[in-house]
Amino acid sequence: MGITHFWDQGDWISHSVAILLALLSLFSWIVIIDRFFRQLRMNRDVDAAFNGFWEAADLQTAVSQMRRHDRSGLFAGMAEVAKRVADAHTQSIGIGAGVSRSEAITRALRNHIMHSQARLESGLTFLASIGSTAPFIGLFGTVWGIYHALVGLSGATQVVLGKVAGPVGEALIMTAAGLFVAIPAVLAYNALTRANRLTLAFLDGFAHDLHAFLTTGARAPQSRGS
Repeated sequence: MGITHFWDQGDWISHSVAILLALLSLFSWIVIIDRFFRQLRMNRDVDAAFNGFWEAADLQTAVSQMRRHDRSGLFAGMAEVAKRVADAHTQSIGIGAGVSRSEAITRALRNHIMHSQARLESGLTFLASIGSTAPFIGLFGTVWGIYHALVGLSGATQVVLGKVAGPVGEALIMTAAGLFVAIPAVLAYNALTRANRLTLAFLDGFAHDLHAFLTTGARAPQSRGS
């Protein structure tokens, strides 16, 4: 009795459920590892990116310094977008030339934050879907395994507890497999959601400082630890 015996005794439906759970687990771990490494790299870069920006002598150098330190591109991209809009407004270029400088920069920063939020949330819906559906997929595999085991015993003239307990116990492996897939996905989803909230807070704070600098010339250096 065991996983091998359960696989040998299962039909194509139980095999499909097991393969589906294995694929979901594989894909979820790929997303989890990729996102956690990206978040770790971003956490390491953010202070150096801010310091490089605010310590620069001019805006062009500041953007270049931030681009060199910010491997994620979220903060450097915001600085580049704001600088481009500010330069375009100064030269009266584009459809937004009729609005004020402050409004043009605010609009550009807001749009960048929206795109950054969508980028940060990529993969989270997949993890949430796995966390919510994997237990039910495993439960379906268990129910089908029990049904398949009972059908196999239906022709027996005498059924003892040992003949029923083994197949039923093997079928419960599918429920455990569903939980094994779902729990890491849920934990990773919660951790990444919290990390995204912090990153968006840093982006929002940098957007306010950048807006103040481009509209009034006030330098307001702000690092993650301040």
